[in-house]
Amino acid sequence: MSRRVEQVESTMLRALQGEIARGLHDPRASGLITVTGIKVTPDLKTAFVMISVLPHDKQDLTMHALRHAARHLRRRIGDALDMADVPELVFRSDESTKEQAKLLEAFAKIRREREDEPGDRQADDAEGRA
Repeated sequence: MSRRVEQVESTMLRALQGEIARGLHDPRASGLITVTGIKVTPDLKTAFVMISVLPHDKQDLTMHALRHAARHLRRRIGDALDMADVPELVFRSDESTKEQAKLLEAFAKIRREREDEPGDRQADDAEGRA
């Protein structure tokens, strides 16, 4: 990846995070919206923006709102970039946070199940004392 592409990605990430933090003024965009990453094509024409939304049930509406606001966001990013043409924004859902939440819930369930099994703990305690 070229240094220029890395610079554009970094600047776009900061600019987008700032714009989203200030609010989109769209009631469909709700919850905690996080820009988790940006990948710009080598020709600097397209930027794939990875978005995470919590709670997950707000994701579809929020993604729709972001796509609707893409032209406005692109214009605002243009103010931060020193480029004649700002890359087109393509928003994608970052599913990694959803997968992480599933794993954390599975671990919590296992922990609760282990805590609910007093017979095993008592047997372990008896063996430890003997």
